[in-house]
Amino acid sequence: MSAEPTPIEEAFPEDLEGAIRELKEERNAVLLAHYYQEDEIQDLADFVGDSLALAQAATKVDRDVIAFCGVHFMAETAKILNPDRKVVVPDLEAGCSLADGCPADELQAFVDKHPGSKLVSYINCSAEVKAMSDLICTSSNAVKMVKHFEGEPLVFAPDRHLARWVSKESGRDDIVAWPGSCIVHEQFSAKALTKLTMKHAGAEVLAHPECEQAVLDQADFIASTTGIIRRAVESPADTLIIATEDGVFHQIEKELAEAGRSKTLIQAPGMDESCACNRCPFMRLNTLEKLYLCLRDLKPEVTVPPEIAEQARKPIELMLKLSA
Repeated sequence: MSAEPTPIEEAFPEDLEGAIRELKEERNAVLLAHYYQEDEIQDLADFVGDSLALAQAATKVDRDVIAFCGVHFMAETAKILNPDRKVVVPDLEAGCSLADGCPADELQAFVDKHPGSKLVSYINCSAEVKAMSDLICTSSNAVKMVKHFEGEPLVFAPDRHLARWVSKESGRDDIVAWPGSCIVHEQFSAKALTKLTMKHAGAEVLAHPECEQAVLDQADFIASTTGIIRRAVESPADTLIIATEDGVFHQIEKELAEAGRSKTLIQAPGMDESCACNRCPFMRLNTLEKLYLCLRDLKPEVTVPPEIAEQARKPIELMLKLSA
């Protein structure tokens, strides 16, 4: 005798992906997704990108609703740039260790210790931090944004590893960094990476600048998520070891398939081989089921207080202008 279906099984249509597509049209919604989302969500999205590309895409939205599959600060950015549109997310708990580890009041106290400094904040921060910033950056454009304040004292928040890399790339050794880090990119093990590269002679190592220096020292190519994907497709190497969240593998494989090529993709090893710790636990909170519900019910909704949004919009728009 077969068991009765559970209530949660009854709540979702059999063709979940088809139902999501129908709901997108019914709600006049656009679906934006980050590269670190599950493959199925990426394939349903109207636009897939990194933080910079998603911010740029958010300025071009012409639909009533933005369904954002990423983490909370990304959805906040979309709302800040689209104050009159409804922004919904599959899971409000999809946060970010960088944003959560840099409260606005504590950052203000930190900045106050460096009077006269400009504050450049990585987009992985809260709306409140964006509102107190002089300029926002992403890993794609951080070096360029820092150079905008050449000759002026600078505080960089909230990722210390990105700040260190930007300092080196921009030739500025005077950047004061907030001591934050990404729980995913800190998990990569330099020691284990050394062993892996010895095992795969000729493999090219691609790394995100949020990684620790010992990992970056072994990288052949360091770039943002988009930069890593582009290099992975263009690289002459047949085997690639990649030190970022493995959600990027889906886009790399798709682009390679379109070009009629294939490569061996290996994620750089983490410090704890017993867990998938270098897979973002926040990004992966978003599921097809939650996406279906958020489009059906138009909630959870992301809101930003108007006074915060008005102040936060200025450094974001300056970044977009300087990135054009």
